[in-house]
Amino acid sequence: MKSIGLLLFSMLILLSSCFKDLDQNPLSTVTTDTYFATARDFQMAVSGVYGVALRGATKGNSYGYPDRLMNLGETRSDNLYAITDGARDWEGINDFQSTIGNNTYVSEAWVNDYAAIAKANLLLEKLEEKGKAIVNSDSLVTRYTAETRFLRAFCYFDLVRWYGPVPIVDKSLVAEQGVDYPREPVEKVYDFIISDLEYAAANLPASYPAKELGRVTKWAAKGILAEVYMAMSGPTYNIKGPGLAKNEWAKAYSLLNEIAEKGGFAMEADYSTIFRTEHNKEIIFDVEYSSGDNATGGSFVWILTPDGYFKSIGFSAQGSNYQRPLANSFRSVFAPGDVRANFGIGDGYVDNTSSNPVTYDYPFYIKWVDPARYGTGRTDWGVNFPVLRYTDVLMLRAECTLHGGGGTQSEVDDIVHKVRIRAGDNSPVSGITLDQLFAERRKEFFEEGTRWFDLQRSGKLVEHMEAFRLAEDALNHRVEPITNNAVIYPVPQSEMVKHPGLYTQNPGYDE
Repeated sequence: MKSIGLLLFSMLILLSSCFKDLDQNPLSTVTTDTYFATARDFQMAVSGVYGVALRGATKGNSYGYPDRLMNLGETRSDNLYAITDGARDWEGINDFQSTIGNNTYVSEAWVNDYAAIAKANLLLEKLEEKGKAIVNSDSLVTRYTAETRFLRAFCYFDLVRWYGPVPIVDKSLVAEQGVDYPREPVEKVYDFIISDLEYAAANLPASYPAKELGRVTKWAAKGILAEVYMAMSGPTYNIKGPGLAKNEWAKAYSLLNEIAEKGGFAMEADYSTIFRTEHNKEIIFDVEYSSGDNATGGSFVWILTPDGYFKSIGFSAQGSNYQRPLANSFRSVFAPGDVRANFGIGDGYVDNTSSNPVTYDYPFYIKWVDPARYGTGRTDWGVNFPVLRYTDVLMLRAECTLHGGGGTQSEVDDIVHKVRIRAGDNSPVSGITLDQLFAERRKEFFEEGTRWFDLQRSGKLVEHMEAFRLAEDALNHRVEPITNNAVIYPVPQSEMVKHPGLYTQNPGYDE
């Protein structure tokens, strides 16, 4: 897309015309003493942390943050029934297999988050050591520090929601030192996350000029901090997972209410505008991509959409034609005429690329497929991914209200009514419950990576997914009952081997 915000770029690209000199070695290939020598070096380093934290360390291989949500979150949830021939990496995720320690997607989250954390730690050290002298601006050094601490916290929050206890690394290390860092209790990880986010919220600006859109703001920091408090307040499931039953709903409510009342955001009248117009009034925090420009396009667009569909609308092959279709029970929750389903769900296509056209009639996602944002290939879509948007803030605030964190029932009913009106349903709303709120969130935020985390917080993940398994699994892939252990993923086997004896595998998964 046309934005040049910092969220777009990795260490090999720069943010605007003042960053044009790209024929430099990336940070990983030069010594830190020679690299952090100019103000531009610090600008590039901040870009590098954004790039790895949000877009991934490796381009074009489903390694960005949005791609991860598709593969680990959406695929595992009750929104999809992703069964093909039993040989796809995502099927172990979909099937709740106990042998997924070597799964590509399970490993990717750990590796890329810690790659971003390593870059963040190094940058923070250099900002402290010589940032003020070289950048020559106390305020800019403070902002760089706040941005970097936000991104580090964002990665740790990602890790703790996927794996539970994880190592806390807060300084730059040589590779051999990693063995000295055991997994820390979830509560200690949250303390570290909260410290970073509180600093970010206190020191980030509320907005940026147009040429710098895409940088993280104080509103994004407050929003993610609210989500941290909500995750902590979720049930424990009697495992060492993200939920600690901490009852921090009031803290989350206060932050979300501040965003709602003072952030200057608003609901878009048209649902499609949220996903087809850059920097619209709903967007609080997003991952930005730019097709055809400096190789900064995204790959998440094609992950859950069948290749045959792209061919049917005149595009080149995007991946493989192994489908990850919607679960029947999810497609059926939308009323006829629901604007969200009409916009984001396809119910079939004709593959006419051969002499014998084939008709497919299963439901699948098309929410991110914006033909106007297609670039040079499947990894070059210029579609921004909203991590946090205003409607989400309002509905999360309503969730806090229903847990006694503040606000009133009428406010809960009001936001659900507004969401339904935009979707085309003007029927009366009264006495919305938590179950009804989660059901509405499921329809509002499909393919945005929220469903798995919503199920975690609901306290009903296991019973819900087990009922889903029994009702939906006609192919009998999910043979074993789904248990509390499935709330989080295993520690990647590569990490277990790399640090023998240091980590204990999460229960329910093979060593």
